[in-house]
Amino acid sequence: MGKTLSDFGDSELLLQLCSGQNLAVLSTEADARPYASLVAVAMTSDLRHLFFATPRATRKYANLSTNPRVALLLDNRTNQVADFSRAAAATVLGVAQELSAQERDKNQAFYLERHPHLAEFAASPSTALFRVRVESIYLVTRFQSVMEYHFTP
Repeated sequence: MGKTLSDFGDSELLLQLCSGQNLAVLSTEADARPYASLVAVAMTSDLRHLFFATPRATRKYANLSTNPRVALLLDNRTNQVADFSRAAAATVLGVAQELSAQERDKNQAFYLERHPHLAEFAASPSTALFRVRVESIYLVTRFQSVMEYHFTP
């Protein structure tokens, strides 16, 4: 049986970081070239799933259509000198899947709880809602302390 989040050290910091950030940098890849995008995210409390929406007419959508493996970076930096000792960043690795109409109806409410200001955008027929199945998270603090969290399917 897989470990739960509470089995790991720094789980409180990780929960705060993943549930406290509204935006993440999404990394996709196509034709052996990386691509990074800023996306609005909502993560489940068990940190096993993360949701984001994107228009279908974007490079990130095209990249996800050919390669669903993603990395997302969530961080709490403030662009101050103190970040060198206090900033934390979580790299989330997983597989993204566009939700079907039925799954979208069920999960869009969760996404909009976090981002009610995006209701019109999320409801547009040209917008896709993705769920990332989280496989692992790497939490980095003080630019050198790394904790690894791995989730079993």
